[in-house]
Amino acid sequence: MKLIQFVETFNLIIGITITLLYLYQGAYLALGLVRRSWRDSRRPDKLRPYAALISARNEEGVIGELIESLKQQNYPAELLDIYVVADNCTDRTAEAAQAAGAKVYRRFNHIEVGKGYALDYLLKKLMADGLFDRYEGFFVFDADNIVDPNFVSEMNRTYDRGGFTAITSYRNSKNFGQNWITAGYSIWFLREARFLNSARMTLGTNCHVSGTGFLISAAFLKEKGGWPYHLLTEDIQFSAECAAEGRRIGYCEGAVIYDEQPTSFRQSWDQRLRWSKGFYQVDGKYGPALLKGVFRGGRRGLGCYDILLTVTPGVLLTLLGGALQIVVALSCLWAPADVAKQVLAVTVDFLAAGFWTFYRGFFLYGLITVLSEWRSIRTTALRKLAFLPLFPLFMLTYIPITVAALFQKVEWKPIAHKSVAQLEAQLDQAA
Repeated sequence: MKLIQFVETFNLIIGITITLLYLYQGAYLALGLVRRSWRDSRRPDKLRPYAALISARNEEGVIGELIESLKQQNYPAELLDIYVVADNCTDRTAEAAQAAGAKVYRRFNHIEVGKGYALDYLLKKLMADGLFDRYEGFFVFDADNIVDPNFVSEMNRTYDRGGFTAITSYRNSKNFGQNWITAGYSIWFLREARFLNSARMTLGTNCHVSGTGFLISAAFLKEKGGWPYHLLTEDIQFSAECAAEGRRIGYCEGAVIYDEQPTSFRQSWDQRLRWSKGFYQVDGKYGPALLKGVFRGGRRGLGCYDILLTVTPGVLLTLLGGALQIVVALSCLWAPADVAKQVLAVTVDFLAAGFWTFYRGFFLYGLITVLSEWRSIRTTALRKLAFLPLFPLFMLTYIPITVAALFQKVEWKPIAHKSVAQLEAQLDQAA
């Protein structure tokens, strides 16, 4: 009986701990429901010169579409230059980018592999060539993105408020309705925009950049001597360092990019395995500084706490509880029948309740996100709703991924992308 009481108490402690740790995100959710992030309609004091940086590896099929969307911006063309680093390419990415109107640098380095290294290379090349000081800020895009025509003007409007080291944007998807995997990613990024970054911006705390579609101050990059973020998740590494150093990352709701999501589970596993491993790396490198920042209190403290909880795998705490349940249940196989039966019942109840809580929570979160962002989602109403029951299962797959990342060596792997025409053909075929 004492063993059963211990297990039940341990379960209760885990449940209360996780609830208290992430309770603040409930406030973010409520804030996202009642108020969108602050949007400024005033004219900016200045139209600033910017450069768009694109790291591309074997992206000849899509790079032209991104460059074309950047050339169609409602912003003076002379104030936006486009640079591409063709990183370890074996196709005609460089030629396609040049034909589309970008300035191209080629990089071949099979040891320092990844987007972080490629961006650092490109920035240092611009510094060496005397081009860096022309710009007040640099946009970072992935080659598969499509950029809304008002993206640069909206980002410039937000940047004009001053005080930002970086600004992130509203990340939408090109292929929400393709399958349950693309829908899972899309809901997650829409949730991040509406119920995380928008709320952070409203509260005046730090937002997080998310891989692509963000603007960085040239003064900051000059101070750092380039882009010194080379962990597997260089975007979160940058966000963590900004929080720890008290630098402000903002959010621009009116700046929209469309991103292509992985379509196969193998691609998704590899990508999220890299993310999970990268979170461990960021946690190890910046955890102490972020924890110290938490105790500063105020908005800076909340920003440090927020990203510390982002990179700390809370799922492992839940797994610890589940593992304890199983170990205890196995240890009772040789106990008296009535004791073994009671322990087994407690174990089954805990695991079932944990699964149901997980499923119900993410289903409701997904439903709220889809309904809130209904008009922004590019697919049929049927597909918006049909994939919702699978969103919690998409999130559930993070559990084995998080565990695998603890023990597996992970390297950056490219993901093949398709043009808009190819995606539309696939979506039509799926429908």
